[in-house]
Amino acid sequence: MNCIGYHSTRRLRAWGSLAGGATFMVIWFFWLWGSAPGSAPVPQSTLTILIWHWPFTNRPPELPGDTCTRYGMASCRLSANRSLLASADAVVFHHRELQTRRSRLPLDQRPHGQPWVWASMESPSNTHGLHRFPGIFNWVLSYRRDSDIFVPYGRLEPLSGPTSPLPAKSRMAAWVISNFQERQQRAKLYRQLAPHLQVDVFGRASGRPLCANCLLPTLARYRFYLAFENSQHRDYITEKFWRNALAAGAVPVALGPPRATYEAFVPPDAFVHVDDFSSARELAVFLVSMNESRYRGFFAWRDRLRVRLLGDWRERFCTICARYPYLPRSQVYEDLESWFQA
Repeated sequence: MNCIGYHSTRRLRAWGSLAGGATFMVIWFFWLWGSAPGSAPVPQSTLTILIWHWPFTNRPPELPGDTCTRYGMASCRLSANRSLLASADAVVFHHRELQTRRSRLPLDQRPHGQPWVWASMESPSNTHGLHRFPGIFNWVLSYRRDSDIFVPYGRLEPLSGPTSPLPAKSRMAAWVISNFQERQQRAKLYRQLAPHLQVDVFGRASGRPLCANCLLPTLARYRFYLAFENSQHRDYITEKFWRNALAAGAVPVALGPPRATYEAFVPPDAFVHVDDFSSARELAVFLVSMNESRYRGFFAWRDRLRVRLLGDWRERFCTICARYPYLPRSQVYEDLESWFQA
């Protein structure tokens, strides 16, 4: 890891030890905007960020000039117009399209010194072909806390206004799963839990898909949600935790990175982590036998914090402008695969 990445990692580890999600997110906010004392740069003119291919679609959304202003980032312009390659301040490449070879890098047209950004929100287990891109990308945009442009799937932020009431609970545990594979740890754990815990399974894999508008109202009826990631990697905490559990008003039962990683984002008493139990049966007994007072304690954070989902790619790409003045122009990921797989 280069010097900048090393110091960034040290700083983020220190953040992870701070008590409570609110404190962490205040510091994260200052880090994002680069407004720590003594680090203010010269004000920047409008930056143009070219998205070479929009994630998962051939048709990018409308990108009016005030797109980034809507997300609190001024002087930032997003464009999917490839004719701007020669003049763009940075160019973003989403990995899935590179992985499937639906899109190729315009290496022979690259302007000298132009920063190129590798973007992906997938885990290393679902990311392939990185060995084909040595010494190409300058910056990384991902959920990893040591990324140059750090974009988590969600965060807690200070609550403004009254606390919304906790949804009424009528069921025990829910799980939404679209791609069930027996080899995955989440499938194995579910098989071990099922004899001891009533789990209602939704999603394409179960033949019970939920429409977009049905998801949160359905999950809100459950006391617990199995926030099981499809693979376990550093900092990989997805919408399963943020949206399906916390935003829906259910207690997450987390399977992913270690507990300490979750505690860098949310209070330690806001979730259940599977690593805290010696067996699936012990976990199930804990969930089933929990009294109402103990259960309500998992939602203490709702008195002062709210969930902010960060799933819009426009907001993710606008974040590049906020970080742009503080990122090293000379940095190059010579071995992106080794860095991401670590």
